[in-house]
Amino acid sequence: MKHTITEVKFKSGLKGLFVDVPDADVLYTEINFRAGEYLLERGKWETAHLMEHVLLGANKRYPKAREFQAEIEKNGAYCNASTGVYDITYESECADFEWKRVLELLLVAIAEPLFLEEEFVSEAGNVREELVGRSNNHFRHLNIALREQMGLIAMTDQKRLEAMKEVTLKDVADHYRNTHTINNARFVVAGKLKGREQQIEEMFTKFLTVPTGGPRFELPVEVPRKLAKPLVVRRTHVPNMYFYLDTYTKKHLKNEDRDALLVASTLLTETLYSRIFGLARERGLVYAMGSGQSPLKKGHGWWLGAQVSLANAPALFKMIRDELASVHSGILAEHEIKAATQYLIGRYQRSGQTVSGIVNGYTPSYYFEDQLEDFAHFTERMNAVTVEDVTRVFKSMFTENIWGLASLGNIKLSFVRELSETLKPVWSK
Repeated sequence: MKHTITEVKFKSGLKGLFVDVPDADVLYTEINFRAGEYLLERGKWETAHLMEHVLLGANKRYPKAREFQAEIEKNGAYCNASTGVYDITYESECADFEWKRVLELLLVAIAEPLFLEEEFVSEAGNVREELVGRSNNHFRHLNIALREQMGLIAMTDQKRLEAMKEVTLKDVADHYRNTHTINNARFVVAGKLKGREQQIEEMFTKFLTVPTGGPRFELPVEVPRKLAKPLVVRRTHVPNMYFYLDTYTKKHLKNEDRDALLVASTLLTETLYSRIFGLARERGLVYAMGSGQSPLKKGHGWWLGAQVSLANAPALFKMIRDELASVHSGILAEHEIKAATQYLIGRYQRSGQTVSGIVNGYTPSYYFEDQLEDFAHFTERMNAVTVEDVTRVFKSMFTENIWGLASLGNIKLSFVRELSETLKPVWSK
């Protein structure tokens, strides 16, 4: 969808993005606070998550959570929130005809929560069910466990369940007061905005009545470390092996380097003709596979993950080793880069078919480092990536020898050690 994007700063000091989508039939809003788990002691880790659940409940206008939800959803509007290591984000989406009503309700909910004891108890039960339900998500558990072992800020859901017992309603209210301030917030409003910009600023000023506060909290400096041995999570009832491979550089990647790493991921795993996944599928070794990048404040990560039968794992890992080594040794052809960039250009155009899809492209870099992604020139950016760029950037992810292999299933450490030894030469080249 055609759109224009503008960064704005209100008189109140609040910063955010206006995304004008002239043909939109909905208004989509996100309000983000740097209020994630990294700001908490590990014994109080689940405070942020519990706060997010309780906040979109009773408030000064609606004394019960169900009354608030009934009001905000009565014409089919959507409202939700999410908590991560760094941030908490609240979102709403509604039909264009009721944009003012729903936006006002979201702002009031954030600014005037009641934090009732009975709702805290109820939401603690809901959070517990959520965390227990996630125990079936083996990729999630493995990813978090690997990040934790490599020295990054993370905690498995099993540990979070234990930490919940130490969180009180006072902890939740204190975390809210500490983090939900104007200067610590960022927002995005997307939809048919022309002529409404002043109204939106006035609504934020009138209804988002939280303190100005100090500066936005800084992101943590996480220093990843190499695993001394592979991480193995034993699950005797899981017949296949789930695995993640993470590798890091302590260097900050520029935008053009991230583009090159995106192309590398694409040509390795993202299509049925890609170097690793496509070849593995052709040989019947694996059903699905993925890879991607993980930015840190002072560093950058690249990961690869899949699930594979124990019988196919040795052959798959040899293939992974050979293809990783080929790419960062520069054994690439121009037509491979062209195919990957064309795929990315087409995928980008498909992702912008909805208002929320457009917003999702901008928010990761904006919330992470106040950087506005240049999607207006996405095609030119992709077409500018060369074989030399991909080779240089991909090789940089392996030169510092910071990596780890994690696996989950009915497997032994000795088996995973052999797979790790298969991969090891990639970091010595």
